[in-house]
Amino acid sequence: MKTVTILGLGAGELDQLPLGVYRQLINANEPIFIRTLDHPVVRELEADGVSFISFDFLYQRNDQFSAVYEEIAEQLVNTAKEKNIIYVVPGHPMLAERTVQLLLKEPRVDVSIQGGQSYLDDVFTALEVDPIEGFQFLDATALTRSQLQFQNHILLCQVYDQMIASEVKLTLMEDLSPEHPVRIVTAAGTSEEKIIAVSLEEMDRAVEVNNLTSVYIAPVEKGDLNHQFFRLREVIRKLRGPGGCPWDQKQTHASLRRYLIEEAYEFIDAVNRHDDDHMVEELGDVLLQVMLHSQIGEDEGFYTIDDVIVSITEKMIRRHPHVFGNVHVEGTEEVVTNWDQIKKQEKKQVLESMLDDVPMSFPALLQAEELQKKAAKVGFDWDDVKQVEAKVQEEWSEFIEAKEANDVEEMEKEFGDWLFAIANLARHYKINGEMALNRTNQKFRTRFSAMEKSASEGKRLLEYYTIDELEALWVAAKAKHKGEE
Repeated sequence: MKTVTILGLGAGELDQLPLGVYRQLINANEPIFIRTLDHPVVRELEADGVSFISFDFLYQRNDQFSAVYEEIAEQLVNTAKEKNIIYVVPGHPMLAERTVQLLLKEPRVDVSIQGGQSYLDDVFTALEVDPIEGFQFLDATALTRSQLQFQNHILLCQVYDQMIASEVKLTLMEDLSPEHPVRIVTAAGTSEEKIIAVSLEEMDRAVEVNNLTSVYIAPVEKGDLNHQFFRLREVIRKLRGPGGCPWDQKQTHASLRRYLIEEAYEFIDAVNRHDDDHMVEELGDVLLQVMLHSQIGEDEGFYTIDDVIVSITEKMIRRHPHVFGNVHVEGTEEVVTNWDQIKKQEKKQVLESMLDDVPMSFPALLQAEELQKKAAKVGFDWDDVKQVEAKVQEEWSEFIEAKEANDVEEMEKEFGDWLFAIANLARHYKINGEMALNRTNQKFRTRFSAMEKSASEGKRLLEYYTIDELEALWVAAKAKHKGEE
């Protein structure tokens, strides 16, 4: 098995090249391959008699860098089957060199890394930063928002043309303002070193970049990162912690119950109004309740928000095998069937009744619908909707009998039975009973508000109207808002 000896050319000048690397190149008997000739020290080495075999042509032949690197590695491996070779890369072989990583995983050749100088030392010196404070070194050609930790020093390498600079700018602007300062570092540690401070929005048009260019972002103040999850967690922890808010500190799971329900309903109201701004606000209020309950769990030593997140993330992966696994589904019905089967397998607690899965804290109408759905799954359901309609009539007749008997308690029971039958009828017609009733409530709000407005225009209060006058106002409001409801 032959050997691929990998050498690094350092940051950019011959004086920075280690003497051992220089001698090895000058005295080499093996062919010397180089990833790219676009490096300042190459010209000086060629002047000293070093001959390189470049892979620059592959960059023209491929659209993706990954394909270029894979082809370079493959060609080097094939050549090394017959003879030892030297492979030369910019900087240090173990710094931002994908081809080196591919060769290290290659079992068909031996790889010997002989060193080279990293440009990071020169960058830290030029920028006067200490990476121990927290440092990220990322490839600009494969940058994603999720990688970025803005409380660290961030250095993005391989910003070698305006297109990459533009893509980096757009990614950074998902979190930072267009005016946020960045520094463009080119040829650090060489006689051609340049450091230019620009705003983020100017970085792809105010500065020329090349293959020796990097972008530096200093640690960002927490106040500029309030949109990120860690900040919300810090705020909630502070509110509940020493020196925090007395109201937040004394809350318990029980005391917060009603707020979660209220905030959920307020979000539904915003959805019904198609009010995007209030949807954002109300979702924030719902998230606040999730964070408060999670912080209480952490304070009591039982669980944290991390446990909540991992629980739902893993549940979504498990229950969507058609997305994250190899299961094939034809449509939404199969998705629901798979979901229910997986849910049953997951349940650790054996329920005494399948109805125990329906929370008793659900609103009564919603609870009725869910109970009926559960029963229907085992066949306990009407086959014909006409039978359901007959049941509605039957329950109403029983309510009338209780009323005529002046039995208030029995009236309440029969009225509940009638509502239960109504919910069942809605389900058979695929009508969401809760939404239907909410729609009627909103209709009543609209018409009654119109009545109040008409009364105020007439300089009278509604309570001074006769029943016939009120009916006239109602009819007018109904006509005015017909089609809007």
